[in-house]
Amino acid sequence: MTVQHARKESDSRRRWIGGVVALAALVGLAVWRPLARTDDAVHEFEGPTMGATFSVRVDEDLSAEERERVRAVIDERLDRVNRLMSTYDPGSEISRFNGHESTEPFAVSPEVLEVLAEAREVSERSDGAFDVTVAPLVDAWGFGPRDRTGPIPDEESLVALLQLVGYEGLELDLEAGTVSKSNPGMTVDLSAITQGYGADAVASGLSDLGLTSFLVDVGGEIRAVGARRNGRPWRVGIERPDGLGEVWGTVDLADEGIATSGDYRNYFELDGVRYAHIIDPRTGQPIHGRGASVSVLHTSASLADAWATALCVLGPVDGYELARGEGIAALFITLVDGRLEFRVTPAMEGRVAESTTGR
Repeated sequence: MTVQHARKESDSRRRWIGGVVALAALVGLAVWRPLARTDDAVHEFEGPTMGATFSVRVDEDLSAEERERVRAVIDERLDRVNRLMSTYDPGSEISRFNGHESTEPFAVSPEVLEVLAEAREVSERSDGAFDVTVAPLVDAWGFGPRDRTGPIPDEESLVALLQLVGYEGLELDLEAGTVSKSNPGMTVDLSAITQGYGADAVASGLSDLGLTSFLVDVGGEIRAVGARRNGRPWRVGIERPDGLGEVWGTVDLADEGIATSGDYRNYFELDGVRYAHIIDPRTGQPIHGRGASVSVLHTSASLADAWATALCVLGPVDGYELARGEGIAALFITLVDGRLEFRVTPAMEGRVAESTTGR
């Protein structure tokens, strides 16, 4: 019995739901401050974060001092999200909440409470296809902080673990700023929403500096603000979900976010069966690798992130019907008999352009 891990880049298994990649070569005329003109190039800021990487492109004139301040804001916002919400940091707020084996209220930061409230909204509207209390299952399948060393969970183990899963078991008190568990053993994994939230947090910080034209990419989840200097929207590429790393098509963004969830990057194979890192919280099973992705457009990158995961769990049939009913702008790409098929919801019509060279 052999296990093959696919594309195990450093820290990639912490969570890579890739699929959206920013396209560069941007020029224009807008300025941040009239006296701060330096050059017409797009300023790029990159680095590691949340087990993946981030990239920020600012299409405005920045002095050296302003570039330093931009970098400081990016680092501060991403570091704070990581310190609060990373399950890989035993000292993070969410890790301490997970270790709080009690039903007594646990005080959390406004950011964590905000993310939990957004997650609950998606959980309720997706009938549990998205659920941050999925952490015990994520760990059991080896996609959490600790590598899986034993056999895959059997049915009896999954039944027991499912007793600890259920978003209804988290009680949020927005006024008091606390979270309570109905079961002391419940734990939370926010990885399916935090990269989108990180992109939103960075975007908010840069807007506070007065910037009006930039693109933030955190682990493949993207938030765009404003247009490029030439007046055109930011354009990003959507990756093919067949593991070839090629661009399937493009979408133009303006003051909105996009997130993609797929089964084609982070997975393991066992006895010829591929198990993706996305866990269905209703069954306890990973979605089986089928070459599929879902991209969601939303004014909030964190909600786009969560919805992309929920719709990926539901699949191209049930997920499409839910997205259409909810008015969600979504693109479903599925590998069928060696060929990629795609479908867009009414809210996404006219927003994506398939690449003729990537077919």
